[in-house]
Amino acid sequence: MDAVATGSELNKSGSGGSERSDDSGGGGGGIFEYSGWVYHLGVNSIGHEYCHLRFLFIRGKYVAMYKRDPHENPGIKPIRRGVVGPTLMVEELGRRKVNNGDLYVLRFYNRLDETKKGDIACATAGEARGWMEAFDQAKQQAELELSKGISARDKLNMENEINLEGHRPRVRRYAHGLRKLIRIGQGPEKLLRQSSKLSSRTDGFEGDGGDAVEAHQWKCVFTLAGIRIFEDVSDHKNGKTVLAKSVGVIDATADTVFEVILNTDQQKRYEWDTLICDLELVDSYDGHYDVVYGTYDSKYLSRWHSKQDFVFSRQWFRGQDGTYTILQCPAIHKKKPPIHGYRRAKVNPTSWEIRNLSTSGASNSPRCLVTHTLEINSSSWCRWKNNQNSKFQRSIPHALLFQVAGLKEYIAANPALHHENATTVVHSKISDASISSAECEDEMQDEFYDAITADSSTSDEESDDDQKLVLQEPRVKLKNISWAITSLALKRTAAPDLSEELDPHVTPITIPSDLHCSLWKGKDDNDTNCWASPTGKGFMIRGKNYLKDSSKVVGGDPLLKLVGVDWLTVDKSVDRIALHPKCLVQSEAGKKLPFILVINLQVPAKPNYSLVLYYAADRPINKNSLLAKFVDGSDAFRDSRFKLIPSIVEGYWMVKRAVGTKACLLGKAVTCKYFRQDNFLEIDVDIGSSSVARSVIGLVLGYVTSLVVDLAILIEAKEESELPEYILGTVRLNRLKIESAVPLEA
Repeated sequence: MDAVATGSELNKSGSGGSERSDDSGGGGGGIFEYSGWVYHLGVNSIGHEYCHLRFLFIRGKYVAMYKRDPHENPGIKPIRRGVVGPTLMVEELGRRKVNNGDLYVLRFYNRLDETKKGDIACATAGEARGWMEAFDQAKQQAELELSKGISARDKLNMENEINLEGHRPRVRRYAHGLRKLIRIGQGPEKLLRQSSKLSSRTDGFEGDGGDAVEAHQWKCVFTLAGIRIFEDVSDHKNGKTVLAKSVGVIDATADTVFEVILNTDQQKRYEWDTLICDLELVDSYDGHYDVVYGTYDSKYLSRWHSKQDFVFSRQWFRGQDGTYTILQCPAIHKKKPPIHGYRRAKVNPTSWEIRNLSTSGASNSPRCLVTHTLEINSSSWCRWKNNQNSKFQRSIPHALLFQVAGLKEYIAANPALHHENATTVVHSKISDASISSAECEDEMQDEFYDAITADSSTSDEESDDDQKLVLQEPRVKLKNISWAITSLALKRTAAPDLSEELDPHVTPITIPSDLHCSLWKGKDDNDTNCWASPTGKGFMIRGKNYLKDSSKVVGGDPLLKLVGVDWLTVDKSVDRIALHPKCLVQSEAGKKLPFILVINLQVPAKPNYSLVLYYAADRPINKNSLLAKFVDGSDAFRDSRFKLIPSIVEGYWMVKRAVGTKACLLGKAVTCKYFRQDNFLEIDVDIGSSSVARSVIGLVLGYVTSLVVDLAILIEAKEESELPEYILGTVRLNRLKIESAVPLEA
C-alpha cells in the first residue's frame, strides 16, 4: 500500500494563500483548487520502502500527483491521478513512525468496499486536518455533480469495480500553464520528526464547546500568571479526591499546543515543564496511544523519596471541530520494570483539552483555550486553598496544575512558535487553468485511492535523486493550514414545522408498549442493565438564528419514540439486522408501524456486539419534510447530516473526557451503511472503522457497568429553512452489563 505524507512551509516569496474569484471561466460556478508539496511513501516491487517528495494537486473532484511543481515546470506529466468519488471515506489513523519520523496518517477507502484503499500521512496533526477537509470539499464537488445528474458514461465508470493491483496506463496528457493556486505547503523540504519542529475534541468542559448539559459545577479558587484554577463543587460525597483543573488562553493554534505537549524532547520540555526531568517514548500503538517513562524533579519530592520515576499512557483524539483531548493514565510496561534506587510513583489520571478560539475582528492571531484536569487528594487540596504557603505548593499535583502557565509563557516567549501554525484560510475561485474539465473527465476516471496504489510505468518506485527524501538533520519547520468550507446546499424559503415532519393528514396510531427486545426497559433510575428514553432537555441543539449568531437552545421531546433496544453478541459485524426473522421490525407489531428507524451500533470487541435501537413514528413521514429527504435521500446526503450527541450522565470523569459532549457527524467519522426497505430505514454504524472510535469504545467498555450514557440522534440543519433543529430520538443506557448480551441466532 502506498501512502502520501504532507509537509508544508512558506513558499520562496513568503506568501501564503490568497483569495481569487474569477467569473471568466463562464457559468458562474466555482471550482475549488488546492495544491502543495507532499511526501509519497510506499513499498516498491522488491519490498523496499521508499519516500519521495511529490506535489499534490486537487481541482474540483480530480486529484493529480507530480514529481515537480507544475507551476514552475510547465509541461510536466502527473505520475498519479484519480477521482474523489462520493463513496470516498477518510479515516484518521493517528501518529505513526516512518523512518524515525513522526507522521499523522490518513486512510482513504471506498465505504462500499474497504479493500479499495490508500493511505496518506501528514507531518503535523494540523496538516492532517487540512487535507481531510480538502478531500471532503472534493467529495462535496462530486456529490454536487451527482445531484445535478451525470452522463451514462460517468455512471458506468462509477459502477465499475476498481482493481487496486491492476496496471495503470501511462498518462497521455499533462497540465501546463497552471495559474497560481491556493496551496497546502509550498515545499520542497526535508521530512522531519516533530520534536524538532517545535522549538520544540470538545465536550463543553469549558466555554461553549459542548452539545450536552455539563454535569460538573466549576468554581474558580485561584488565579495566577494568566491562568485560572477551578475545583468541581458539584459532588461533595467523595471525600478522598477532588477534581481540579487549570485553564488558560494561549496565543497559538490548538495544533501547536498539542504538538508541544506530546513532544518528549528533553531540552524543549525544560523550557516550560518544571515537574518532569526526563521523558522518553517507550512504545506506541494504533496512532492514538503511546506509553512514556520519566522522572520527577527532586524539588517536588520528599527527602525520603528523592528519586521517583513513573510510567503512564497517553491517549489522544481530535474532534471534528479541531479540539484535542489527551488522556494520561498510570501504566505498566515490560520494557520499564522498577529501577533500583527509584520509587515508582503512582500517577494520578490527568487530561488535556485544547480548543481553538475564534479570533477577534481586529486581529487574526490564533488563540486556543487549554484545560488541564486532574484528581488531587482532598486533604492537601483544602489545606492549600486555605493557606497558599502550604506544602502542597511544592507537590506534584501543584506542578501539574501550573503546567498550563509554563506553556503559556513558553509560547509567548517564542514568536516563531506563536505564529508558526497561524491559519491560512483557503478560499474558492473559478479555475481557468488550461487543462479543461473535459480533459479531466477523459483521463481521471480512476478513484483516488486506486491511483495512489496502482502500478504505473512512471511509478514512485523509481528513484529520483533530484528530490529524494532524506530523513536527517537539519530539520525544517512546517506550516499548518485550515480551510474555509463553503456550503453547497441550495437555499429554501419555508421554515420547517416539527408537526409537519410526519404526515398531518393521517390520524396517529397508538404505538404498542409491549414490543419484545433483548434489553429490558427500566422503571426508574435505580434499575441497572436497562434502557430508558429521556427527554431532549439534556442536549443543546441549533436554534432558529444559529446561522447568524451560532446560538443553541435546549432540545425538546424527540420526534420518534424509542420502542425497543437489542443488546446482541455476534461473531462478526452484522449489517441489515432488520431483516433477521427475530428482529422487532419483522414482528407482526413491527410490520404495522408506519415507520421505524433502526440504528445498529456495531461495537468492536472480543466477541463483537451490536446495540440496536428501534425508533417508531405514529404516522407516515411527510414527503416534503427534512426527515423524508434524509430517509429517502442519497447516502452522501445522509452522511453529511446524520448527527449524534453523546453524554455520560454518571461515570468516571476520564471516560467523560474521552467521550465528550460534542455533536458528531457519524457519517464523516465512521463508516455508515444505509438500508431502506418497506417501512424502515436501517443505519449500520461501524464503530470499528475508525481507530479513534475503537480506542474510545474500548475505554467505555472497561467502565460500562458503572456508566449512565445518554445519546441523542438528529438530522443536522444546515440551512435557515431547516432551523431550528429537532431531536429524532434519545436513549439512556443504564449501567449495561457486557455479559447480558444475547447471541444473535444464525
